Amino acid sequence: MSSVTPPSSSPALDNFRDIILWRRKKVSATVLLVSTATWTLLQVYQFNFITVVSWLAIFILASLFLWGNILRLLGKEPPKVSNLEFSEQTTMEISNTSRTVMEDVLRWMFRVTVEENWFVFARTLAGLLLLSYVGTLFDFLTLVYIGITTLMTVPGIYMKYGDQIKRHGERVKGEMRRFYEMFDEKVSSQFAKQEKEKKVEHEKKLD
Repeated sequence: MSSVTPPSSSPALDNFRDIILWRRKKVSATVLLVSTATWTLLQVYQFNFITVVSWLAIFILASLFLWGNILRLLGKEPPKVSNLEFSEQTTMEISNTSRTVMEDVLRWMFRVTVEENWFVFARTLAGLLLLSYVGTLFDFLTLVYIGITTLMTVPGIYMKYGDQIKRHGERVKGEMRRFYEMFDEKVSSQFAKQEKEKKVEHEKKLD
């Protein structure tokens, strides 16, 4: 009896998952370092975006120029430029991933506005309003940097310390539940006491 192997996911998604989970540590560290350096230059030191991009292009071109000339001095062949190309498979994967994301967004919008109940619709609008308010506190670049930093840290931390986080979460839920029960009991007893006093006062007035 032959076993059926599940279909493999997209290589692009696998690479993305490996990067955010720090399975490819050099690439993950490079993404975090580049995003931090870019935010620092543009936001802290107030450099212009075009200036930073130009400097980065100059650095890359100068590095490639020095690398190629050093290889020639050592009697080695520089890498062939013809090998630097996108394969048809890579192009199709990028196109299919973009189409899938757009379709998911359209399905989500249709499901929230038409298929779901009003509570889901109201909750979605509240979340968007909260996001718009957060957008007034930070500029777009800072929001993107916060998103990248969160994406590069939270999944890895959760994968490594997931069990401890769940245990602490359950403990916090238990404490909150116990606090709510104590508060509800105190409020109920206080309300019952007030009702009893009102009843006694009412009986005294009748007498």
